[in-house]
Amino acid sequence: MHPKFLKLHPVSLLFFVYMNSFIESFRDWFGYSRRERRSTFILLNIIVVILGVRYFYPSEDGSLEIIPIEFMTGMNDSSLIEQETPAVTRQNASKNLLSKKPILDLNNCDSASLEDLPGIGPVLSSRIIKYRNLIGGFVTVDQLKEVYGLPEETFTLISTLVKADSLTIRKILINEWEYRQLIRHPYLLRSEVSAILKYRELKGRIKSIDVMLANKLISDETARKIRPYLEFGE
Repeated sequence: MHPKFLKLHPVSLLFFVYMNSFIESFRDWFGYSRRERRSTFILLNIIVVILGVRYFYPSEDGSLEIIPIEFMTGMNDSSLIEQETPAVTRQNASKNLLSKKPILDLNNCDSASLEDLPGIGPVLSSRIIKYRNLIGGFVTVDQLKEVYGLPEETFTLISTLVKADSLTIRKILINEWEYRQLIRHPYLLRSEVSAILKYRELKGRIKSIDVMLANKLISDETARKIRPYLEFGE
């Protein structure tokens, strides 16, 4: 032992010897040199710094963006409309335009007015006018389905845009019209026209549609269609 340690108090000397032996044991247990300990200390500092940076500045990858409530409540209808797809926007605009169109009377319109309806071109408008003249006017809108070449989809589009004023239809003067007039009506078959004329020749005037059915002058189907058009007179 070094001579300068002999001057220390016995208790202090004992503590020093104990600490010295502990340090030597600790050093021997790890087996690190001073240079190795310094390198390990520096490496630990680097690790601590990296962990600290990641803790205080976390990565933004995969993080959820929180939208303030003020922003959500501040959105108005116009901002939502701008986000609609072009197809939906055009469809809604088309519906709005159609809903603003005045109701068109099928019995008092020309071909140009019909062509303004969706899906109706010059050909279909001409057929509608021609069929209207043949039957004497439309009693119901559903009679448009009888027009040759009118698609079901087109009828669905225009059915709410048109009406039929039945007060303006042309009546069939069943006791006065001759063969060439009766045969032109789409609802009367050739055999039915012949039966009507034969009955008038043998028994005189036809008084009602019930008489026509009872004598089998027309079928039930024909009676259903033609009933609004018949005029029996006095």
